[in-house]
Amino acid sequence: MDTSILLAKFWGWYLIMFFFILSFNPKRIKQIFEDLKDQKFLIISSFIAIIVGLLNILFHNIWEPNWRFIITVIGWISLGIGLLLFIFPKGTTKWLEFINIKLVQVLYVLLFLIGVLLLNAGYELVPY
Repeated sequence: MDTSILLAKFWGWYLIMFFFILSFNPKRIKQIFEDLKDQKFLIISSFIAIIVGLLNILFHNIWEPNWRFIITVIGWISLGIGLLLFIFPKGTTKWLEFINIKLVQVLYVLLFLIGVLLLNAGYELVPY
C-alpha cells in the first residue's frame, strides 16, 4: 500500500474520531489543558507529538499541491507543537488554550472536513 494512502486513512480516521470525541464530550479538551499543567504529562505529550511528527515527515514529506500536502502539513504541525511544548511549555500551553477558546467551532469543523477529505482520498469514495 502506498504510504500516502495509508497516512490518508490513518489521519482521516484519527481526525474524524477526534472530532466526535470532542463534540460529544467537550469537557475532555478542558481536561487535556488541565493535564498540560502537570510537567510529566507535558513532557510525554511533547515527546509523542515529536515522534509522530518526525515519523510522518520522514515517511511522507511530499509538497505537491493536492491532498498529500495536507498529510505533510499535519506532520510538520505535530513536530512543531511537540518542539514548542518541550522548549517553551508555559507559553505554548497558553497559546494553544487561547486558540482553542477563540476558534473552537472553526477548529472542530476543520478537523471534520479534513478528516473527510483524507478518508475520501484514501478510500476513493467520491471521484474528483
